[in-house]
Amino acid sequence: MPTATIAEDDDGIRLDRWFQRHAKEISFNIVSRWSKTGAVRLDGAKAGPGDRIKAGQVLEWPAELPVPAASRPAEKQRAPLSHEEIDYMRSLVIHRDAHAIVINKPPGLATQGGTKQLTSVDALLDALQFDAPSRPRLVHRLDKDTSGVLLLARTAKAAAHFSKSFQGRDARKYYWALTVGVPKVAAGTIDAPMAKQPGTGGEKMHVDPEGGQSAKTRYRVIDRAAARAAWVEFQPLTGRTHQIRVHAAAIGHPLVGDGKYGGKEAFLTGGISRKMHLHSRRLVIDLPGGGTLDIAAELPDHMAESWAMLGFDMALGAPWEEPPPPPAPKKSRRLSSTASGNRRGERRGRAAEPKRK
Repeated sequence: MPTATIAEDDDGIRLDRWFQRHAKEISFNIVSRWSKTGAVRLDGAKAGPGDRIKAGQVLEWPAELPVPAASRPAEKQRAPLSHEEIDYMRSLVIHRDAHAIVINKPPGLATQGGTKQLTSVDALLDALQFDAPSRPRLVHRLDKDTSGVLLLARTAKAAAHFSKSFQGRDARKYYWALTVGVPKVAAGTIDAPMAKQPGTGGEKMHVDPEGGQSAKTRYRVIDRAAARAAWVEFQPLTGRTHQIRVHAAAIGHPLVGDGKYGGKEAFLTGGISRKMHLHSRRLVIDLPGGGTLDIAAELPDHMAESWAMLGFDMALGAPWEEPPPPPAPKKSRRLSSTASGNRRGERRGRAAEPKRK
């Protein structure tokens, strides 16, 4: 039987993931079939495709392969990065340790490439390998036009740890945004289930109280420019596509620059940039070896200019933890905003619901 010793870089990943990395001709179904007969083993014990493997373990599997090695499709080789691309990516780094790299992603740079996307963070990750044995890995995403904190894992073990944190909602993410108008309720939680909007090919989401998936977002108004616009901090408690953008529009205050969900009303006059005003400001997440990473990213130029133009006081944006929300009443409307106290004083109320057609 062929054997392999699990390397440090594969520590913590699933067994089927190991085969996907090192023996792509062995599919999940084959590993599953072998595990039922005890033909695949870790340190002599039976193992299943979903088992987590550890560095130093010895893996054994049957010698016969379902596809001859000569018939395997050749992997597409990545073109070497230019010095300009390497310098550019490294200029975005705001944190680096043994487990993670954090970049301040600029607006306009996609996290992953696509048919119409020539470049992306993923395509440029070779620039951030530094002294690690492999390139860093994406563990979460930001929309192309959203800027700010983007966490990259430096090892497979760290990737598994961070992915679990994001999936389990243990990581805390805080976004800064500029909204059209000022929410009447100074702080609260938007509870509005979301689903893909029919007829858009899945590229647009909408509030769907009946068939949507649960979607909750905390928010607080940090500062305001009269009744024209507000600096709002959003904390998504779930991770739906375009969640903050949809929820902001749902309470009647779309993000400035978000024509997709706010239409023409999303663009302010008076020299305010037409770009999206949504920035991943801060991330708080536990590290694999203990300790906590608490990192913040500076605003992109167009948002910093808007903040200055509207006279916002940056000192008001200091980290602030919202107290736990009170227990929900037995009967409550699903699309609502429950007010909570903030530094300006106690205010209670309910945010406006979007008009239903």
